[in-house]
Amino acid sequence: MSESVDRELVLWYRQPARRWVEALPIGNGRLGAMIFGGPEQERLQLNEDTLWSGYPHDYSNPEAREYLDEVRRLIFAGQYAEAEALADAHMMSVPSRLQAYQPLGDLWLDFPGHAEVADYTRSLDLQDAVARVEYSRGEATFRREVFASAVDQVIAVRLICDRPGQVAVRAGLTSPHRSEVVADGDAGLILRGQWIGDGQTRDLLAGAEGAGIRFEARLAAQVTGGRVRVEDGRLVVEGADAVTLLLVAATSYRDYQHIDGDPAAICEQQMGAARIKTYDALRAAHVADHRRYFGRVSLDLGHTEAEQLPTDERLEALAQGGTDPQLAALYFQFGRYLLLASSRPGTQPANLQGIWNEATVPPWGSKWTTNINTEMNYWPAETCNLAECHEALLRMLEERVAPGREVARKHYGCRGWTLHHNTDVWGATAPVDGAGWGVWPTGAAWLCQHFWEHYAFSGDLDYLARAYPIMKEAALFLLDYLVEETEHGWLVTCPSASPENRFQTPDGQNAGLCAGPTMDLSIIYDLFTHCVDASRLLGVDVELRVQWDAALGRLAPLQVGKHGQLQEWLHDWDEPEPGHRHVSHLFGLHPGNQITLHGTPEWARAARRSLERRLAYGGGHTGWSAAWIVNLWARLEEPEKAHAMLLQLLTKSTFPNLFDSHPPHHFQIDGNFGGTAGIAEMLLQSHAGELHLLPALPTAWPTGQVRGLRARGGFEVDIAWQDGRLREATIRSRIGGACRVRAACAVTVSQDGRPVRVELPDVNVVAFATEAGQSYRVTASE
Repeated sequence: MSESVDRELVLWYRQPARRWVEALPIGNGRLGAMIFGGPEQERLQLNEDTLWSGYPHDYSNPEAREYLDEVRRLIFAGQYAEAEALADAHMMSVPSRLQAYQPLGDLWLDFPGHAEVADYTRSLDLQDAVARVEYSRGEATFRREVFASAVDQVIAVRLICDRPGQVAVRAGLTSPHRSEVVADGDAGLILRGQWIGDGQTRDLLAGAEGAGIRFEARLAAQVTGGRVRVEDGRLVVEGADAVTLLLVAATSYRDYQHIDGDPAAICEQQMGAARIKTYDALRAAHVADHRRYFGRVSLDLGHTEAEQLPTDERLEALAQGGTDPQLAALYFQFGRYLLLASSRPGTQPANLQGIWNEATVPPWGSKWTTNINTEMNYWPAETCNLAECHEALLRMLEERVAPGREVARKHYGCRGWTLHHNTDVWGATAPVDGAGWGVWPTGAAWLCQHFWEHYAFSGDLDYLARAYPIMKEAALFLLDYLVEETEHGWLVTCPSASPENRFQTPDGQNAGLCAGPTMDLSIIYDLFTHCVDASRLLGVDVELRVQWDAALGRLAPLQVGKHGQLQEWLHDWDEPEPGHRHVSHLFGLHPGNQITLHGTPEWARAARRSLERRLAYGGGHTGWSAAWIVNLWARLEEPEKAHAMLLQLLTKSTFPNLFDSHPPHHFQIDGNFGGTAGIAEMLLQSHAGELHLLPALPTAWPTGQVRGLRARGGFEVDIAWQDGRLREATIRSRIGGACRVRAACAVTVSQDGRPVRVELPDVNVVAFATEAGQSYRVTASE
C-alpha cells in the first residue's frame, strides 16, 4: 500500500472497480458521484438529489373514504381477505405506484496510453472525504483526487503527475435522459437535459407521460501548462502539468408542487464562484468543513495485522473466520461518512440509496420507504454526533404535512396528517403498492419520533416548540382513526398492517390487512407519550393531553403468545414466513422505549423470544434487517449475539466498497446506517432515562475507547475500557440537569479532581446533578 493511503480510516483497493458496488462514493448532501478508478478510463457516475421521474401530482384517492367503514366491518367480522381485496380496489393512491430517484449521468475521463500501469491503488479517505487513484506508468507517477464540496457546491477532480507535461485527458458528459452537450467556451462543457416519461409502468415505478424535471451540469477545466480545447463534444487536454476539473449541477425542482426553477442560473452562479478559487483553496475549505462534523467522534476497538490488507481482502478474511475489530470501527465511521455525504441542511434526505443511484428504474424506486428504512437512515444522526444531518429529514416531514392532511381527510375523514409506507419527491402520503403493505397509516407517527429525538438529545425547547405542532397533528389523526375492537373494547388502528408481513388465520386465510398490529400500538404509545411530555414542557394543550392520556389507557395491550413470544398481531396468529425480514412488533424495544430490560422484564423476555424465533427461521437475511437486530440485541444487553449479527452484516450483507447489500444483489444504504447506530448502541444507551455505559460490550473488543457519542438529556460521552471492563468515562453536560449513570461495576464521579456527591437509586446506578458546560469523570472503582 502506498504511503498516500497508509491511514487508519481509509478504504483502499489494489484494482479499479469492475462493478458499481465496488466504486467509491463521494457526496456533499446534494451532489453525489461514484468513482470507479479505471486507469485508462475513469467513470464518475453522477447524481443530483432532486432529479426524479414524474412531475407534481396529487396522489390522494377521493373514493377511499366511502369504503372505509365496510373494510373495517369485514376485518372485525374476520373476513380479512375480503377486506384486503376491497381496500386494494378502492383505497389506494392514484396511481398505486410512486416515482423514482434518477441518475443525472456520467463524467468520463479517458487517459490515452494508460491501459498498462503498475503500483495501482484506489482509496477513499473518510477523515478528509477525498477519493484518490494512484499508479505508475514508466518512470512517471500519476495521481487523481476527487471530492464533493458542500462549501462550494462543486465536485472537483485533480489530475497530476510527478513529471512535467505528462497529463493528457479527454473528458465527456453523458446522460441516460434526453439531453445535449454543448461547448461552454474553449475549456468547458454544458450538459442540458430533461426527464421525459413514456407512460409505461415499470416494476414499482408508476407510469407518467410527458416532460418533467429539467437539469443541467457544467464541466470546466483549469490547466497548468499544456493546452485545452473542445472537440467533438469533449474537453481535450494535452501536455499539462496538472488539471483541475470542476463540475456543478442543478435541476428545475423547487418543491413538490413546482418544477419551474432555473438550473442554468444556478450552475452559472456556482461555477463562477468556484472558478475564481484555486484547487488548494477549494480542497482546504472542503476538508475543514467535513472534519468539523466527522471529527467529533473517534472509535478504537483494537487492532490486528488484518488492517494492513486492502478493504475487500479484509472482508474476505473476516468471512473466513479472521479477526479484525478495526474493520467494525471503519464500518462505523463509513456510516457516519455516508450520512454527511448524503444528508446536509437544505438537501433532500437520504433515500434508499442515499444519493447514489445509476439506474433509471432503481430497486424499490430508490425512494423513501417509511416503514423502517428511512427511519433507520437517521438512527445514527443524534447518537453519532451528526445532528445537523437530521435537518433534511425533519424539513421533508414538515413539507409532507399539507398533502398528509388531504389524505387524512379524503381517505379516512380524520383531522391531522398521515403518511403511509412510502413517499417520493412529489409529496406522496397516500397508501401504495397494495393494501396488504400500503394501508399502514402510522408512518407519520413513527417519523415524528425523529422530532422528539432531536429535542431529547439537545434539550432545545425552542426547537420543540416548532416541532410540536407537527407531532400534535399526527397524534390528532390517530385520536380520530382509533376505533374500538369488538371483543374487549380496546382502541386499535383499523385497517392497518404489520409492515410487509402476513398472517395465517385458523380458518386458512392468508392476509396482511388487520386491526391493531403490535407495531401500531407501540408507535402510538411512543407518539402520545411524547406529545403529553411536549405539551407539558411547553405549557399548552391541557385538554388534548387529557385525551391522549385517556387513549393510552384504552389502547390494546402488548400480549405474550403461545410460544412465549411478543405477539405481532392482536390475535396469536401464525405467519406463513416465520423468518420474515421485518421485526416490526419489536418497535417498543427499539427504536422505541416502551420495552426495557430493567423496566419491563416480562415484555423484554417476550421480545427476546420473538427475536430468537425469527432468527431460528432464517430472519435477518437482509442487510438492514441484520442491522436492526444488532440494535435489538444491544437493547437486550446481549453483547455476543449483537456482535455475531454485526459479523453477519459485514460478511454476508456488505459489498466490497462497504455498501450494504439487499437480496438479490442491490445496494440499500439503510443497513450501513443501522449498523453504525448498532455499534453505538452496544457502547452507550440513554433511552431508559439513564446513561448506560458499555451495555453490550463483546469479548471481541476487550480494550478500546470511544469519544464524542451523544446521549439524551444533552450529554456528550467519552468511554474507555480495558480487559472487558469500564475504565473511565467523561460526561460533558451541554444543558445541565440531573444525570443517571448505569455501569456494570461500582464507580466514582469527580469534577476537576474533586468528588461529586451522588445518590444510589438502584443497583449499579449513580445519580448526580450537572451544570451546563461542565465535564464529569466517571471512574471504575478498584
